[in-house]
Amino acid sequence: MAEKRPAGDEYVVAGIDVGGTFTDLILIDGKGGGKVHVAKTPTTLDNQAFGVVSALGATGFPIEHIDLIVHGTTTTTNAVLERRLAKTGLITTQGFRDVLELGRRTRPNAYGMTGTFVPVIPRNLRLEVPERVEASGAVRTPLDEEAMRAAVRQLAEAGCESLVIHFLHAYANPAHEKRAAEIAAELWPNDHITTGHSLLSEAREFERGVTAAVNASVQPILKRYVERLRGELAVRGYSRDFLMMNGNGGMISARYVTNEAAKTVMSGPASGVMAAAYTGRRAGFPNLVTYDMGGTSTDVALIRGAQPAVSNEIEIEYAMPIHVPMVDVHTVGAGGGSIARIDDAGLIRVGPESAGASPGPICYGRGGTEPTISDANLILGRLNPKRLLAVDSPVSVPDIEAIFAEKLGNRIGVGATEAAGAVLRIANLKMAGAIRMVSISKGHDPRDFALFAFGGAGPLHATALARELGIPKVLVPARPGITNALGCVVADMRHDFVNTLNQPVAALDEAKARTILARQVAEGRELIAKEAVKPQTIRVVHSADMQFVGQTHLLNVPLPSPEVTRAHLQDLFEKAYYARFRVKLPEIRAALVNLNTSVIGVRGEVDLSTLIDPAGRADSLAGALVETRKVWFDGRWIDTPVYAREKLPPGAAFAGPAVLEQLDATTVVEPGDRCSSDAEGNIIIEVKRT
Repeated sequence: MAEKRPAGDEYVVAGIDVGGTFTDLILIDGKGGGKVHVAKTPTTLDNQAFGVVSALGATGFPIEHIDLIVHGTTTTTNAVLERRLAKTGLITTQGFRDVLELGRRTRPNAYGMTGTFVPVIPRNLRLEVPERVEASGAVRTPLDEEAMRAAVRQLAEAGCESLVIHFLHAYANPAHEKRAAEIAAELWPNDHITTGHSLLSEAREFERGVTAAVNASVQPILKRYVERLRGELAVRGYSRDFLMMNGNGGMISARYVTNEAAKTVMSGPASGVMAAAYTGRRAGFPNLVTYDMGGTSTDVALIRGAQPAVSNEIEIEYAMPIHVPMVDVHTVGAGGGSIARIDDAGLIRVGPESAGASPGPICYGRGGTEPTISDANLILGRLNPKRLLAVDSPVSVPDIEAIFAEKLGNRIGVGATEAAGAVLRIANLKMAGAIRMVSISKGHDPRDFALFAFGGAGPLHATALARELGIPKVLVPARPGITNALGCVVADMRHDFVNTLNQPVAALDEAKARTILARQVAEGRELIAKEAVKPQTIRVVHSADMQFVGQTHLLNVPLPSPEVTRAHLQDLFEKAYYARFRVKLPEIRAALVNLNTSVIGVRGEVDLSTLIDPAGRADSLAGALVETRKVWFDGRWIDTPVYAREKLPPGAAFAGPAVLEQLDATTVVEPGDRCSSDAEGNIIIEVKRT
């Protein structure tokens, strides 16, 4: 369903994505005929706000004239993965202080009993108070308010910045959590108080507790970052509100983002997937496997019907499930800065260790001394040493070859060139495995999709990966290196809601289910109405998490209408189960676990044809030719034409091998592949079958 809203005025919009190596920016001047400004500057790891304002300054566009800034940040993601978290305390139901450690009886390693696990909140900062609510919502033991006050004081005196209130079965009846939050607000030194039910009204106390703990432990970190960025922008003349990306692919005002800080985890990868869905839909490719290779890691995801897969069961790392809806992205430690080494068995390994932004790959001249994927591409002629961004002190190709020979080639009996080729082959196999995780392992045939290659390094490897996986076409967007920033510009505003019922479908209270869906819609509309930017339409999507009675695995089932009935739910689940597993089990009854609603504020269309300036295009393919150089393909050097991507004429068509160079990325077209461009500047590569 959709509700029409009047279109807003033309905006000057800047989308900014902070990556592990570079901060990317795209600014679209809607008041100036859609003129596009792009920038790519090194990420400032100590304070990402400096990198953001540096990227804004690099465009040359006056910051005070920007109407809206939309920002994706790795602040919370890095804090979680690196365990640089705020000191946080937890108050829970008596007898349940260890729920964050008991988890789901899984192990850190598949084999043996080794491995360590550190909970988000240590045991000495997890306190208990007498209270108990049953799964039905009935109160068995009233909340002991004096014990609650004592626990709050104890955690505050221990130096905790944030507080989590997580009571058993609060999803069924949140009265105790709400009252406990009122008591805590009287005594706690700040507003960093997270109640489990308000963030995630879902059964399974371990997942709900970890999600709340992550939210609380990154709240102060995100708040400090938002305030620093707001201050840096204000000094430069931008005093308006700005929006921030969430992991679900939507946006939220910076004024409210810290309330649900956990939802910003993985927002960077999500913005790239949203840009891919948007670009693919406009280009006629609704089914995509997205492949985002940056400097530190590679993220892959699946898009069907121009809609990214969204999951509320993502585990960021072992025993750290964050059960808020996020774009379903699979990450592997293979980026341009991934380090290649010889292991104890005498084999080449690539990643997950990375040279990162500092010192970075050898070729950046910032002191890096370890062979990386980027260095291998440079040795093999795929990268132009004169076009690398943010190089401090240029390092010659022979010097890089000498390091490859010393640290890799000599130890396995090959030359530097062959060692670099092996590094690329191993990295490609690793990334192909990640794509199999989001496609083949979930029942999807890669041949039914196109590969959407982006990130600073993605187009370098895309055709090799597509050939490995049998994917027939590769789509390279106009600005692959800043696609995540584009996602910030084109993304919609989105709010997701989950409510647990946990009832057999045969006994479901249909009226209650409809009331829950209606309440979720109303809350979503209210939140979107508070945003500074008004959408053109509002779209509502409903789904249900279901399972057969007695199972633990959940299956997400789209609901075409909020008018749910028992018979319709049973039928929808059986069809979804068959589509996923090709098994019919009509004798087993279904259970409805959760009802989900996404309320999406749809923004206006963005013209992508100006991402590459039409005035700069050449009249012919020859006019875009920069040089011919030797490039290594399949064990041999081949004379390869190198084109300036921005100068390719509209509708250009040619066969590989070829290299396409532009500010933000380099695209490699392998021998035998066919390449063409469309009206919006996308490159479509038809991969030669082997």
